[in-house]
Amino acid sequence: MTAQGEVNDAGELDEAKVEAFMEKALGDISGTMTVGLCHLGDRLGLFKDLAERGPAGSRELADRMGLDERYVREWLRGLTAAGYLEEPEPGRFLLPAEHAPALADESGPMFLGGVHQMLPAAMAPYERLIEAFRRGGGVRQSDYPEILWDGMSRFTGSWFETVMIDDWLSTFPHVVEKLERGIDVADVGCGAGRALIVLAEAFPRSRFTGYDNFPAQVERARANAERAGVADRVTFRTADAAQGLPDRYDLVTTFDVIHDAADPKRLLAAIRGAVKDDGDYLMLEINCADRPQDNTGPVASMFYGFSVFYCMTTSLANDGAALGTCGMPESVVRDLCTEAGFGSVARSTADDPFNVLYDIRP
Repeated sequence: MTAQGEVNDAGELDEAKVEAFMEKALGDISGTMTVGLCHLGDRLGLFKDLAERGPAGSRELADRMGLDERYVREWLRGLTAAGYLEEPEPGRFLLPAEHAPALADESGPMFLGGVHQMLPAAMAPYERLIEAFRRGGGVRQSDYPEILWDGMSRFTGSWFETVMIDDWLSTFPHVVEKLERGIDVADVGCGAGRALIVLAEAFPRSRFTGYDNFPAQVERARANAERAGVADRVTFRTADAAQGLPDRYDLVTTFDVIHDAADPKRLLAAIRGAVKDDGDYLMLEINCADRPQDNTGPVASMFYGFSVFYCMTTSLANDGAALGTCGMPESVVRDLCTEAGFGSVARSTADDPFNVLYDIRP
């Protein structure tokens, strides 16, 4: 036994582990600051400018963007220290081409600008969350700043526009065939409507209705549909879908909604009632393990963070089930769908670290 081992057996701290954890903790603090700097770069258009116009010094970049040079210089230095930017020659900075998909290419599946926008907004009602820890309850959706919804739409929208049809839907060809032929579709918890707009653009013979119980999101969805030129085939309604949908549909969809629901069992029962007997229900949920102890690593910690700061607490604000972001692994999906009256659950074979798509049938 080593001297270090003898110390450990005597109940002393393992100094190597102390130092290793301090290094990790400081790295996490640095990462938090980096996210804040990234949000500034995204919101002010700095990443996109560097990607489109190329390297610049702080004065040149500030002049190009109409910003204060001193702030731009500190921003450049901070993200260069973090490894997000590079300084090939003193005082001149570039955004590496390999970093642009995550930081500047909003149309691609790797873009993280929406997440960078969501995190500060999710932490805005921090004091309300502290009170919820002490007294129970939660933070209401209306307590968050509006930029949260825009960030959420930008984050998920890149998935909808780049992988939903070719990667996710393609694994269920019978659903694609129905959409091509022309069917009635309902999206529950439609948010800003990005998913339905993408589907409407891809399948012009089908008709789409989005439901959300948050009026501000419904207004955003309507405006987005108008801008996309699909408002003639896509409508949005403010409604609590858990109370039941007014019509029956060939296809009902939910995209990362059920784990947020106050009453997921009631909502799934209402969805079952809205799906025609020969129809389909497509459920997109978080890709997480059946056993909570197997949800480890950076992606899982991000999920649990979103759960505390948004998913779980907004459910608790409505006295809900509070499943949390990782509360709908495959085993729970199957159990809840069976309880709701569905007959079969098929998991998509698409490989995605964040989400899983299920085709659920009566």
